[in-house]
Amino acid sequence: MFQGAMVAIVTPFKAGQVDEKAYRELIEFQISNGTHGIVPCGTTGESATLSFKEHERVVEIAVEQVNGRVPVLAGSGSNNTEEAILLTKHAKNAGADGALMISPYYNKPTQEGLFRHFEKVAKTVDIPIIVYNIPGRTAVNIEPDTVARLSKIDNIVGIKEAAGSMKQITDIIARCGEDFDVLSGEDYLTFPLLCVGGKGVISVTSNVAPRDMADLCNLFFAGRFKEAQELYYRLLPLCHALFIETNPAPVKAALAMMNKIESGEVRLPLAPMSDANLERLRRHLQSYGLI
Repeated sequence: MFQGAMVAIVTPFKAGQVDEKAYRELIEFQISNGTHGIVPCGTTGESATLSFKEHERVVEIAVEQVNGRVPVLAGSGSNNTEEAILLTKHAKNAGADGALMISPYYNKPTQEGLFRHFEKVAKTVDIPIIVYNIPGRTAVNIEPDTVARLSKIDNIVGIKEAAGSMKQITDIIARCGEDFDVLSGEDYLTFPLLCVGGKGVISVTSNVAPRDMADLCNLFFAGRFKEAQELYYRLLPLCHALFIETNPAPVKAALAMMNKIESGEVRLPLAPMSDANLERLRRHLQSYGLI
């Protein structure tokens, strides 16, 4: 259902407010460069510091601006199951094609708690759900056996896997089968994941290099594996550069250098990049030909 290079799109801010004009322009930039889907209100979209009203508006703008041209997978997760249900209901009512649900953070639920959380949301809201596993931010890993249980729920259709483990990726694919969409949550693992049967990536790097990330997937799906591999290795230093500080500060700074947004403004407790790392990032963008 969901495959290819889907962008984990930033939420641009201007003087502390969501910059709707810049956001719409970013969506057009993505679609015109072949991105396979738009993912608003994820980690890169700073969902953790959006108000509920802002979160809902950002999803609504994405659905409206995309206008059915590519899928919209709206972030709707929470560490509060009832809040996750409310956000997922809104995603459905706004017209999103699916919901991306991060696993509950801070609470540190057991594997059974994780299963029941996703099960309750899925049974309450009839929308395709992609589970989002990123234990580096949530403190709990969704184990492959739990993913396999979740995959048997009709509208849980895939996982964004960001544990950084190829073993875990292969275990999930082996347990869940071809109809379950396993997407990389780490840009640097996109090509290896495709090679073992994954379907694509929800990408930070697509914010700045959407055409190349989309082409990496297009080439692979067309059976042009050597060309896909070469493009992957060209992209790899850029992928790493966008994580020299906590995401999304580097990618927003990069977009500002590219004149795609007015500034790289992030919300506290995130902070602007250090001058030294900003210069390192600038050199990577120049080397890649983006500025």
